[in-house]
Amino acid sequence: MVYAGMGPDYRVLVDKARKVSHTGYKRIYNEYPPTRILVQDVARVVQEATQSGGVRPYGVSLLIAGWDEGVEPESEEAQKGDNEDEPKKATGKTGGILKGGPSLYQVDPSGSYYPWKATAIGKHATSAKTFLEKRYTEGLELEDAIHIALLTLKETIEGEMNGDTIEIGKFE
Repeated sequence: MVYAGMGPDYRVLVDKARKVSHTGYKRIYNEYPPTRILVQDVARVVQEATQSGGVRPYGVSLLIAGWDEGVEPESEEAQKGDNEDEPKKATGKTGGILKGGPSLYQVDPSGSYYPWKATAIGKHATSAKTFLEKRYTEGLELEDAIHIALLTLKETIEGEMNGDTIEIGKFE
């Protein structure tokens, strides 16, 4: 989870996201929530602040990324054996997740959230999004995606890019 906006608001939301993730989901299902479920919970907290009296809205936009494992309930596994040529369909039981993989969501200060393949938030978000739209293609290799991300930063940030100002991480 990364943010653009007010740091203290971000820290409050991270704390609430951890609590929701642990108490609201992990204790019940003994696993961490899919990214979409976590995003919905964080967006709900943000949206409630826009309608509550005596509370100011959160001054932060968030990008939440995650890796979700594929989920196939028993009923879908049973259906799969009948005709494997048919495309799989998402049901409420899977939460819309048919296969594992990366996911990226943006949460606005209004509490609205959107899925993205690539996006940016912050001061130069418009130019960064334009840059990404020109270069992003479906099925991009990891090295190419990292290269595009670095080029986007180079085009849009002020100041020097070096090991002290940029961090890249990958997990397998």
